[in-house]
Formats: sequence, C-alpha cells, structure tokens
Amino acid sequence: MLKSGKFAALAILGALAINPAFAEEKSAAMVNGVSIPQARIDMRVKAATAQGQADSPELRKAIREDMINMEVLVQEAAKLGLDKNPDVVQQVELTRQQVLAGAFVQNYAKSHPISEDQLKQEYDKLKVKLGNKEYNARHVLVETEAEAKDIIAQLGKKGKFEKLAEKSKDMGSAAQGGLLGWNVPGNFVPEFANAMLNLKKGEYTKEPVKSQFGWHVIKLDDIRDMKAPSFEEIKPQLQQRLQQQSIQKVIADLREKVKIE
Repeated sequence: MLKSGKFAALAILGALAINPAFAEEKSAAMVNGVSIPQARIDMRVKAATAQGQADSPELRKAIREDMINMEVLVQEAAKLGLDKNPDVVQQVELTRQQVLAGAFVQNYAKSHPISEDQLKQEYDKLKVKLGNKEYNARHVLVETEAEAKDIIAQLGKKGKFEKLAEKSKDMGSAAQGGLLGWNVPGNFVPEFANAMLNLKKGEYTKEPVKSQFGWHVIKLDDIRDMKAPSFEEIKPQLQQRLQQQSIQKVIADLREKVKIE
C-alpha cells in the first residue's frame, strides 16, 4: 500500500504579498474622494505578470478599472451596513490574518534560504532510499488474516491472482488485477516493502502480511534496474520540500512558545 503524501501544501503559503507603501502616495484614481493608490495597481500588475501575463497599457487599464469597480462596490456595501455584518467582519479578519501569515512565511523563507549543502545531503538520502531497482508488484488487500490465508490457499490450487484481486479492499488496484505498477520499496509501508523484497520474480507471499491497512497477499511480477534522477533534475523539488519542512518546523516551534487553551 502506498504511503500517504506528507508534504501536502500549507494554506498560508499562497502568493500573498504585503506592501507597506499603501500610505499616502501617488493616486491612480479617486472614487468619491477615496484614493486608489498607484502602489495597489502596481501590486496587482506584479501578481499578473508573475502568472505569465505581459505588462502592458491594456493590462494596467483593465486592472485600474477593476479596482475602481471594487471601490464602488465597497462604498455601496458600507452604505448598506454590510461592513458591520458579523460574517463579513470575520471574513475580513481572516483575510488580514492570511495576508500577515503569508508575509511572515515569505519573509522567513527569504531570510532562511536552503543551502546547496543541505540540498545535496537531501539528495544523497533520497538516492539511498530509492536504491537501484524498481519492483512491479500486485497485491490483494483484505480485512482479516483468515481471508488472506484463504486467498493464499486458492493460489496454491492454481487460482489466478488477477481474479482473486477482485476481492481486494484496494479498489484502485483491484480493477487492474491487483497491479500497483513500478515502484521503489520506499514508496510502500515497511511491512509491505520487506515482504516484497523477500520475493523472487513470479513468487507470492505464502503467509499474510499485516500492515496498518489490513492484510496483504503480495505477488512480485518483475524487477528492473533503475537509474536515480540527477541532482540538477530534482533540485527544485528538493528545494520545495526542505523549505516546507523548515516552515513547518518554525510554526511548531512558535506554537510551543504560546499559550493555547
């Protein structure tokens, strides 16, 4: 059974920026005497270009018009008292917190860059984990040991593994005769990986294998040599992983310093 990914993205890591230059400065437009700062337009342009749009007079005009529309709606909402609505107040506060949290994360990442040595150390660990071989395995996952033993008994009577796999709790692989595809051992939970590594090509486990997911019967279809990707090929992914780990750690450290009730 494949492990769940642990490097799921944090919600506060979005591309939120905070610009202290929102104070009185050049105005891009006035709506009922309320200024829309040019800096705010520039920030929107920067975000658009970061997503691949070209900085152009047309883009700037469209953003300016959008900001004017927004200010018109904000003023009308305030006239209706919507800025006092409890749900709106909470949404505004939540947005404020997300922006500040995002600014902290960006500032932390900038001031605590991942070094080349850290990246290379992580790469070396990954190469050890990957090894130099890939395994193409099948499995049947059932609820009880008795069910797994029954499947093994049927295999001993020339039962077809692919047919028996239809009983598997792992619906994704069950539809493919239990096939899990090519993987390195590190992609599986330890109990599964250890049992698989003890098999020769074409063999299946003669005893049920227990993991956190249930009871497995495993069959090894094939083994092939594998060349690990180069450092430069996966450097961006390593950078992202280590940065996420660093941010998760600082959040955990900060939580330990506060009183949570």
